[in-house]
Amino acid sequence: MNSNISYRTIEPNDNKVIAELIRTVFREFKIDIPGTVYTDPTTDNLFLLFQKKGSIYWLAEEKGILLGGCGIFPTNGLPDGYAELVKFYVRAESRGKGIGKMLMEKNIQWASEYGYTHLYLESFPELNNAVRMYEHSGFSKIEHALGSSGHFACTLWMVKKL
Repeated sequence: MNSNISYRTIEPNDNKVIAELIRTVFREFKIDIPGTVYTDPTTDNLFLLFQKKGSIYWLAEEKGILLGGCGIFPTNGLPDGYAELVKFYVRAESRGKGIGKMLMEKNIQWASEYGYTHLYLESFPELNNAVRMYEHSGFSKIEHALGSSGHFACTLWMVKKL
């Protein structure tokens, strides 16, 4: 693990950079379609979105460069005790270095300490390395979406008991 990487929560001046990072990943995997974070207007102001009670958004940074981000959000319509692992993206050149794993672990720990009992996520089969990481972290695939994230194009759903 690179000791030059720091982890912190989102700040207002991160909005533009993290939104562009997210959209770059969607274009990379050719999932830049309606019904995803790609077209979600909240993607341009994640700082504001993550001011909601029961949410947090972690960023990985090295020498002032944002490498990735991941958050926990109390998505409407989820069962009691559930939160969603959301907006989890890492720059292509930063993958495979443990950064995503560390971001996910920080979120899982925070969610557990906050009192959530389960984490839910929505994804795409195209993000197969991420899906494998979720599975290794204890997420299991389920047959249908939970809650109302508005991301109707997602085709893969997973849950982890905390």
